[in-house]
Amino acid sequence: MSENKTNPLLCDPETGSCEIPSGNTQGESITIPANAKPVKIIYYTDPICSSCWGIEPQLRKLKLEYGSLIEIDYRMGGLLPDWSYNSGGISKPSDVAHHWHEASLYYKMPIDGNVWLEDPLDSSYPSCIAVKAAQIQDKNKAVTFMRVLREKLYLEKMNIAKWENIELCAQLTGLDTKKLKQDYDNEAKKLFQDDLQLARQLGVRGFPTLFFSDADGNKLTVYGSKPYSAYENALLALYPDAKKKKVENNEPLSLFDHYPTLAVREYAEILDIPFAKANEILEKYTKEGILTKKNIETGALYRKK
Repeated sequence: MSENKTNPLLCDPETGSCEIPSGNTQGESITIPANAKPVKIIYYTDPICSSCWGIEPQLRKLKLEYGSLIEIDYRMGGLLPDWSYNSGGISKPSDVAHHWHEASLYYKMPIDGNVWLEDPLDSSYPSCIAVKAAQIQDKNKAVTFMRVLREKLYLEKMNIAKWENIELCAQLTGLDTKKLKQDYDNEAKKLFQDDLQLARQLGVRGFPTLFFSDADGNKLTVYGSKPYSAYENALLALYPDAKKKKVENNEPLSLFDHYPTLAVREYAEILDIPFAKANEILEKYTKEGILTKKNIETGALYRKK
């Protein structure tokens, strides 16, 4: 029976998404409560979704340019419940390593797939529940927390299904780890189930999926990893009067005031400059000792000293 399922860890670069097993999902309308910002985005993601890591450049740019106009509701998708399936050439964790290497090259975002050989995850549910627990404390810190989880997973091969590693990421984010554990064991599990239920109602088939909506109930969906223009155009279709906050590139290090860590692809996307030029700039400041970098085979992550 399980061999007919779509393997959730086969993230297709053509569609730009990590698929979940198909089921009897019916797309339902989204009811958006009145909110202060003109456009709400329900963003379905998962900490171990490589395609979601692939849209970090576009999403970070969208938040910088239109952050005052959008409210993002981060929902967890539960990409990998467990390993009780065999499909698409992936039947065990070690099969994912090469696939993640290819995804890294395609998205130009650093990923070390050897975590699946050295300390493989048995599920993405623990990290999803941890993000829901973090949201109870502080929604902004929860976004940073998920970023730290991903950095530790993709660049340092950290198994983020283990509580001790989740706790370390929470400490780095400034979360109250005692409260996080309490919520992780209790309320966060229910919140995660609520996310899974809503995903079924909305007909979510994979990640990333972004549902854009306005206060009048108009809706647009951007499914999978797409160029920046796809996300911007969805926003502008719902709110034509939107004025972007232009990100200036005359201060090369100013982006690090907004985002403490940046990959080359992120830096290039946000400033709308060629990848090679972005790499040249970041390497220059690294050699001058202003930036540090975590380097792996498929790329690097830069941080201001």
